[in-house]
Amino acid sequence: MAEEILRVSHLSKRFHQAGLAPVQAVSDVSFSVNQGETFGIVGESGCGKSTIGRLILRLVEPSEGEIFFEGKNILKYNKKSLLEIRKKIQIVFQDPFASLNPRMTIEDIIAEPLVCCTSMNAESRRQRVMELLKLVGLNFDYADRYPHEFSGGQRQRICIARALALNPKLIICDEAVSALDVSIQSQILNLLRELQRQMGLTYIFISHNLSVVKHISDRIAVMYLGRLVELTAKNILFNNPLHPYTKALLSAIPIPNPEINKQRIILQGDIPNPRKPPSGCTFHTRCFSKLPPEGVSICEKSVPEWNLVAPEHNIACHLY
Repeated sequence: MAEEILRVSHLSKRFHQAGLAPVQAVSDVSFSVNQGETFGIVGESGCGKSTIGRLILRLVEPSEGEIFFEGKNILKYNKKSLLEIRKKIQIVFQDPFASLNPRMTIEDIIAEPLVCCTSMNAESRRQRVMELLKLVGLNFDYADRYPHEFSGGQRQRICIARALALNPKLIICDEAVSALDVSIQSQILNLLRELQRQMGLTYIFISHNLSVVKHISDRIAVMYLGRLVELTAKNILFNNPLHPYTKALLSAIPIPNPEINKQRIILQGDIPNPRKPPSGCTFHTRCFSKLPPEGVSICEKSVPEWNLVAPEHNIACHLY
């Protein structure tokens, strides 16, 4: 059985703004990630999946909950201890151009973590930068250039090289390929998988693209309006989805065959306002399988529990 590297327990995050109701970005989320696996998180824009990535890194602080990395609660760490954790947990952001300093050369960008977190001298840092550029498929001749001189795919490779500089154990990929062309996406995904094989990396892969997540993930968590609604192995999720929201998401995946008439599930209405989420199950306002009302439906008045309904298959739904 794989060793657990990360465990998130009852994690919540509310963003407050003066004069307005708080935004409930993440609500009572729990999951674990095993060493060496790729854990996918999917959902519509605004569902809170990127916020989870930032909470794990403590780029934002949670309102409630616990985050255990290698068995230790990192929410109790001070700034000095947190610096050590950040050597082991890195992130690759969605927009590679926005996450690279336009005034720094590629060598300086990749070497910056080494300057901040190690005692390596200039020559050792330069040697490490050469190794990292080669690892992500770039030539060291690029080291003196600036981010604007590269394509989107090359810039993302630079971001990956920077994330690898301190030999992390966990990398959070926050929509890491969504800003790239499809052909470049496949190159970056293949690079990530090869790096995982070589270095034993663990990924949390955040995306709204189910086809991409299916390609790279081992297990997948589905989010809706700040809550996890389903979590299981990739093959189980795509072959036997249980939650109505998951079924609707999977029905939207295009099939590259015009002769196949796929039945599409169209959800009614819009995503509710996260400042005023619906009572009970937050999906009940759009659900096509809502339990029939007896006075008021249980879906409207009661939050569904997070249950194990089959081996390695968790779901939060009153139908199960």
